[in-house]
Amino acid sequence: MSSRARVLVLNSALGPLDYRVPHGMSVQPGSIVIAPLGPRQLLGVVWEPERMPSDAEVGDNRLRNLVGVVDVPPLGEPLRRLIEWTADYYLAPAAAVVRMAMPSSSALEGVKTITEYRATGEVPDRLTPQREQALERIGDRQGLIRELATVADVSDAVIRGLVKVGALEALQVDIDSPYPLPDPDHHQPALSPDQRAASATLVANVAAHEFHPTLLDGVTGSGKTEVYFEAIAEAIREGRQTLVLLPEIALTEPFLKRFTARFGCEPIAWHSGLRSSQRRRAWRAIATGQALVTVGARSALFLPYANLGLIVVDEAHETSFKQEEGVHYHARDVAVMRGKFEGCPVILASATPAIETRQQVALGRYAELKLPGRWGAAEMPAIEPIDLIQSPPDRGRWIAPPLVKAMEETLARREQVLLFLNRRGYAPLTLCRTCGHRFQCPNCTAWMVEHRLIQRITCHHCGHLEPTPRACPECGNEDTLVAVGPGVERIADEVKALFPEAKTAVVTSDTIWSPAKAAEFVARMEAHDIDIVVGTQLVTKGYHFPNLTLVGVIDADLGLNGGDLRASERTFQQIMQVAGRAGRGAKPGHVYIQTHSPDTPVMRALITGDAEAFYAAETDSRREAGAPPFGRFAGIVVSSEDKAAAQEIATLIGRTAPQVDGMETYGPAPAPLAMLRGRHRFRLLVHARRALDVQDVIRTWLGALDWSSKVRVTVDIDPYSFV
Repeated sequence: MSSRARVLVLNSALGPLDYRVPHGMSVQPGSIVIAPLGPRQLLGVVWEPERMPSDAEVGDNRLRNLVGVVDVPPLGEPLRRLIEWTADYYLAPAAAVVRMAMPSSSALEGVKTITEYRATGEVPDRLTPQREQALERIGDRQGLIRELATVADVSDAVIRGLVKVGALEALQVDIDSPYPLPDPDHHQPALSPDQRAASATLVANVAAHEFHPTLLDGVTGSGKTEVYFEAIAEAIREGRQTLVLLPEIALTEPFLKRFTARFGCEPIAWHSGLRSSQRRRAWRAIATGQALVTVGARSALFLPYANLGLIVVDEAHETSFKQEEGVHYHARDVAVMRGKFEGCPVILASATPAIETRQQVALGRYAELKLPGRWGAAEMPAIEPIDLIQSPPDRGRWIAPPLVKAMEETLARREQVLLFLNRRGYAPLTLCRTCGHRFQCPNCTAWMVEHRLIQRITCHHCGHLEPTPRACPECGNEDTLVAVGPGVERIADEVKALFPEAKTAVVTSDTIWSPAKAAEFVARMEAHDIDIVVGTQLVTKGYHFPNLTLVGVIDADLGLNGGDLRASERTFQQIMQVAGRAGRGAKPGHVYIQTHSPDTPVMRALITGDAEAFYAAETDSRREAGAPPFGRFAGIVVSSEDKAAAQEIATLIGRTAPQVDGMETYGPAPAPLAMLRGRHRFRLLVHARRALDVQDVIRTWLGALDWSSKVRVTVDIDPYSFV
C-alpha cells in the first residue's frame, strides 16, 4: 500500500493534490477521504495518479497527512471512468463532476437516528375538534411532527400538544432503515404480441450483462413503460440495480404509482424535492446496493450504484435532460456512456426520438425496437388543423370557434379537455397604452411576465418578482396598463368565461412544483374533478387519462420562432406528445392545432401523421448544414457584471481563434439574452466537422489566455440553448 495518495478535493478551482497516508490508514482508488487544505478540511476522492496528473510533484517530506477515511463504499471504477469522460468531453473541472456523485454531505456521516411519533391509543381529557381530527387522520401512521401535521391538516402545535398529553409517543428510528424490495412477480401484466416481443429482447439484453444501447420507439399510449418494466423485473431477479431517468420532477409521482402497481412497492426516488434525511438514506442504500430500483431526475445519473444492471432514459428526446448550469452535460448521452463503462444495457424510450438518436440507429450503434400501435382498443387521435387566418378567434379571444365547438361537444359527453400553450403566466408582456413603457426585468434583457394568480410580475430567467403595478412608472397614469399576448392563465380566464360551469385547472411549473402536487392533480383528473386542463409542456408527457379525449393546441407556431436549429424538431415532438394525451382509453381522441401556417413542413407532418417524411427532410437539412449530428457545435459564453470587461475578453477570444481545417468560429456578439442575472453576456459559436476533436482545440485555445476573476468564461459542448 502506497504511503501517498492523489486526492481530487471538492474544490473546482484546484487540481488533484497529493497527501501522505498515515500509518494504520488504508485507502484505495475511489475512497472518500477528509483532506486538510490550509486551516480547512475538505472532502475528496482518492484517484489513480496515472489517470489524474498533478501540476507539480511534491516530495514526501512536504506532504500533509490525510485526516480520515469516510466509512462508505469507495466510488467504483466505472463511475470514476465516467467522471473522467464527462469532465473531458464537456470541458468541466473533474471536481465539479465528482461533486454530483456526492450531493449529500449528511450521507457520509455515521449511523443516525431521528425522533418519529405514533399514536398510543390514549384519548386526551381535553379533546378539541383539531385534536380529534388529528388523531383520526393520523391513525396508525408514524412520522415526524411536521409530516403528521401535514397529514392531519393541523398546525405543528396541535401535534406537540398531543405528545405532551401522552396521545402520541416518541420513537427513535434509524434513518438508514432498509427499503422494501420490489417483487418482480407481484403483478404480471397482459402484454400485446408487439410488447411481448420487445420485452423479450430487452430481458435478454439484461441477462447478457453487456453494454447494449436500444431505442424503444413506440407511439404515445403504446405501453413502452410496461415493456421496459419487464427488463427491470429481470434485473431485480438477478439482484442488480436499475436506474430510471425522468425529465421532470412532476413525472415522478405518476411513475411511482405505476411502479407500485407492478412491483408491490415504490422505487427509491431521487430529485431536488427530497429532505436531507431522505437523500442520505437513498444515497447510502444506492452505494451499498440495497436500493434495487432508483427513479430520478438527471442528477441521479452520477450516484454511486454498487451493481448497476440496467439504465432506462424515459422520454429520451426531452431537451430538459440537458443541464444548462454548472457542468453542461446531456443526461441522455452520459447515460449511454455510463452503460458502456458499467457493461450494462441502456434503454432510450421515446415516442418522438431525437434526430441524434435516430442517426445512431441508422449507423448501427443502437438497436431499435418499435411499438407501432396503441395498447388494447385505443387508437391514435385524429388531428385537424385550424387555420387562424380562415377561422380567427373572436376579438379579444384566443380560442378559435371550431375548437370552442369541439369543447362544447366534448364537455356534453362528460369527457375531459386539454388546452396546450407553452407559455406560463397571464401575458408575456405588459405595456402602457399611453406612453408605451414596457416592463423589463432590472437584471435581465427580458420582459416581465404578468401572473395574475399571485398578483405579481416576474422574470422567468432570474426569478425577480414585483407586485403588479396599478400605475405606469414612466408616465404615472393609472388604468393604462395592458396585457399583450396570452399565457395559460389568460386562456384559463377565457375558458371560464366560455364554460362557467366547467371545472378548470391550470397546470404549469408554477402550480405543479413537487411530486405531491403532481399526485394531487392526477387524483383530481381520475376522479373527474377537472373538466378542462390548461397547461404548458408539463402536461405533454407521461400522464395517462382515459377520459381525456380532446386536445387543443392554442399556438402551434410559438416554438418555431427564434434561431434554434432544433425549432422544427422540438415543435413536432412537443405537439405529438401533447396530442398523445388524447384518446388513450376506449374513447376516440381528437386534436385541433391552431396555426397561422398550416402548410409548413412541420405542420403538414403533424396533420398527416407522416413522421418519417418529416424526420427524413429534417435530417437532410441538418446534413447539408453540417449541423448535429453531422457536425459539432460548441458555445462560448463570456459574462461579467462589467460590460466592458466581458466585451474585452470576448473580443480577445474571438481574435485568437485558431485556424483549424474543418472548424469555423463566429462572433463574438451580444447574446440574444444580453444580460442575465445582472451579468452582461457575449457569445461565440464554434462549428466543426464531426471528426474533429473540438474539445482539445478549445482547451488549448482558451488555456493560453488569461482573464480577470470578475469575468466568467463558460464552454457549452453540444449546446441546446442559443440565448
